[in-house]
Amino acid sequence: MVNLKINNIPVSVPKGTTILDAAKSVGISIPTLCFLKEINEIGACRVCVVELKGKEKLLTACNNEVQEGMEIITNSQKVRNTRKINVELILSQHNARCATCVRSNNCNLQALATNLGLTERRFEKNIPDNPWNHNYPLIRDASKCIKCMRCIQFCDKIQSMGIWDVVNTGSRTTVDVKKHKNICETDCALCGQCITHCPTGALRERDDTDKVFEALADPDIITIVQIAPAVRAAWGESFNLPREFATEKRLVSALRRIGIDYIFDTNFSADLTIMEEGTEFLHRLPQLKKQGKPMFTSCCPGWVRFIKTQYPDYVENLSTAKSPQQMFGAVAKTYYAKLLDVAPEKLFVISIMPCVAKKQEAALPTMQSAGVGPDVDVVLTTREVDRLIRAEHIIPSQLEEEEFDSPLGTGTGAAVIFGTTGGVMEAALRSAYFLVEGKKPDPDAFYEVRTIGGRKEAKFNLGGTELSVAVVSGLGNTRKLMEDLERGEAHYDFVEVMACPGGCAGGGGQPIHDGQELAAERGATLRNLDEANPIRFSHENPAVAECYEKFFASPNSHKAHQLLHTDHYGWAMPDTLRNKK
Repeated sequence: MVNLKINNIPVSVPKGTTILDAAKSVGISIPTLCFLKEINEIGACRVCVVELKGKEKLLTACNNEVQEGMEIITNSQKVRNTRKINVELILSQHNARCATCVRSNNCNLQALATNLGLTERRFEKNIPDNPWNHNYPLIRDASKCIKCMRCIQFCDKIQSMGIWDVVNTGSRTTVDVKKHKNICETDCALCGQCITHCPTGALRERDDTDKVFEALADPDIITIVQIAPAVRAAWGESFNLPREFATEKRLVSALRRIGIDYIFDTNFSADLTIMEEGTEFLHRLPQLKKQGKPMFTSCCPGWVRFIKTQYPDYVENLSTAKSPQQMFGAVAKTYYAKLLDVAPEKLFVISIMPCVAKKQEAALPTMQSAGVGPDVDVVLTTREVDRLIRAEHIIPSQLEEEEFDSPLGTGTGAAVIFGTTGGVMEAALRSAYFLVEGKKPDPDAFYEVRTIGGRKEAKFNLGGTELSVAVVSGLGNTRKLMEDLERGEAHYDFVEVMACPGGCAGGGGQPIHDGQELAAERGATLRNLDEANPIRFSHENPAVAECYEKFFASPNSHKAHQLLHTDHYGWAMPDTLRNKK
């Protein structure tokens, strides 16, 4: 243990502890801006400086370790003045139009400036600019970038993609797309993790809320919303609502007040996905065993983008099943349009997703199965739907619960865990066991695939056949798994992949809480919803059964393949196109 004093308070912490963590252990808060624990500990912003007794030079608290006998002052006059100057210098190169920024009231820089009492600017403003394609789902505003390097480090160390980099030299040094590429020309998986780990509004999703308002204002359009599983565990966070209060049914209530005509649950199409993907897996299993390669889940568009550029030889091993989002869109504009007895072109399908990559997925040319343009017209992130609610001056704390509409509003416990890592695999195994064995297993029989970490492996017996399965989340962890497969050091029959650490619960479209990783907490909420649901098997969803009976006939039928499956070779990522040339 190392003994020291911080603000005259005796502190005893293990050797190797940083000054920042030592101060936190006794309830002393030291402000930070660029810091991300174990990811970005470079002291670049110099906001966390502290004074060490007997030393002229201030120390950065985030990357300096405690030493025996230290006497540290975290908020001396010298420290305050230095922090103010450092923040003022950052603001001199920052577009501080906070009123029109998506991160207003949730911005580290804004909070720091307020806490330091900065009311005037002493330094000449020099705000950088950089052209950007604003049709792309991921938006970067160079005028708000503070060069903290968080996006670079997270993309490199956690997601292993290397999309961002430090470019130029000297006073022109900044952060941009690596090698000055256009973002549309990169391998970006659109996981959105750079957005959720940016301390300002320099990175954000494309805002599509105006498209929703335009549709609502058109009397000839019927608006339909689907709510993804992971959204229900997070939408209330920005309103400071407890998770047990901010239920999906209160979100339904908010959307009805906004004026949405029909509100459904993506859990319905998650159950549909299990029926299609599970049936496909059982059909492909003999060939998979012979080939020695697994079938991969295909419900995460960030993962699909990743495999197409990084491991294109494995694209054929993706399930052909569409994601629940896209299955829902296809069903809404065919089956549900018939139930309503309206022309499908009158339907405007809005997805509320925890994801940025879903915006790109909905625009793919292979996602127009109903024949009337995109099956899903607009995708909003969880953050965007929260902005939609605020724009309508709705007070969520005063909402009563309301039910989803029928029949596409019915979902099972197996469907709701799609929103957390391991959930798709567990849901698939529950129903696959029933299809093979002819009887239901215990709903929790496949608990071994549950994980809050990066990778989990398990083996199960299915009808006398041993299944080797794996679950992985985060693209860095995924890359390691793929390399193990390529080297022959791992062998699986079925693999679930989620691009975002912790799965959709930690998606790039979820509410931002700086310095907090809430995927595990949100995932636990989804697990509780599964346990509380009276139906925990996808094949027992009555609305799905009725849909097959009246429309699709059976899983993997001809019509099901037309509407619920896709051709992963029907579109190309930029590097795939370059390789072909």
